[in-house]
Amino acid sequence: MALRFAYIGCGFMGQKVHIPNFRAIPDVDFVALAEVRPQLGARVATRMGIPKVYASHLEVAADPTIQAVGVSAAFTQQAEIASDLLAAGKHVFMEKPMAVSVEQAERLLESSRRGGGRLMVAYMKRHDDGNRLGRATVAAWRESGEMGRITYARGHGFCGDWTNNLETPMDKTDEPYPPAPRVKPSWMPDEYVDRYLGYLQQYTHNLNLLRWFLGPTTDPGVPVGVRAVDFDDNGMTGVVVLNIGGVRAVLESGGVQHHRWDEHTQIFFERGWVQVFSPPLMARNVPATVQIYDGRRRETRETAGPWTWAFRREAEEFVKRVQSGEPFESSGEDTLHDVAAFEAIYRSWLHAKGAV
Repeated sequence: MALRFAYIGCGFMGQKVHIPNFRAIPDVDFVALAEVRPQLGARVATRMGIPKVYASHLEVAADPTIQAVGVSAAFTQQAEIASDLLAAGKHVFMEKPMAVSVEQAERLLESSRRGGGRLMVAYMKRHDDGNRLGRATVAAWRESGEMGRITYARGHGFCGDWTNNLETPMDKTDEPYPPAPRVKPSWMPDEYVDRYLGYLQQYTHNLNLLRWFLGPTTDPGVPVGVRAVDFDDNGMTGVVVLNIGGVRAVLESGGVQHHRWDEHTQIFFERGWVQVFSPPLMARNVPATVQIYDGRRRETRETAGPWTWAFRREAEEFVKRVQSGEPFESSGEDTLHDVAAFEAIYRSWLHAKGAV
């Protein structure tokens, strides 16, 4: 039986990515859209053939016929929206980050436990076939021991053109963007909130990917310890030294004017390494490229997964696991570790500056 599905929000990510992807899945009955900008909601629903438009997510939560909901909203707001939906028993697919504080994330999980809806956080890089190939190689080497132990890991993100000149239809209106609540960790000084939110939303993918590569395949919920933080005053450019599952890892963050995309993840063993080069997020059907170096043979080989789009794969995975009852790979319980790590990173940085 098709999954009765609705989506909250029809801005850039909704129109360009998530709504078309969920509509294309045969097992999805896309029945409704919720958008607080009424003109925009009506235009998108008409163009995409969505039969019902709601004025708010609360109307979706109150509709007993809807089983699952996707959410794209402001970073500080979407956890509150998802919480209402989970409490109403809806299964929720939401954009990263899961929350902007541990307190907000824990409220979200409590709503899930109370209402019975399950949460999947959209870390699309986990569904990239190149990343999956790289992780499988790391897991195989760890199991066999042939390449020795893992000695070091690094995540690098200097970004570039993330939209990849994606030219697909997008409706716009003059309606103002709805105001977002100012939510932050309770201990954080107000003057650092915008810097924290910018770092969190940009690099939560990279930290999550490092945890996923370094975690056991049966339980990727690996906690993170923060050893050192060295940022510029912008609170984003710099290096963080972490302990992820007993492995020293660094997260390199920054920016450079770049016409392509500069992001990679590398796992070093004693006798080789696996390096995965991520494509721009909006590059359709372009998986990550994987380089595998075998130091015993002094050989490097390069490969990639099949031509699929990670965003489409994650939507398909959400639907499949809702219908089967299987646990989500990037569940709320798992991604709570990311929220806790980013709070710890910023607390360490601000403590060193004498700001907290």
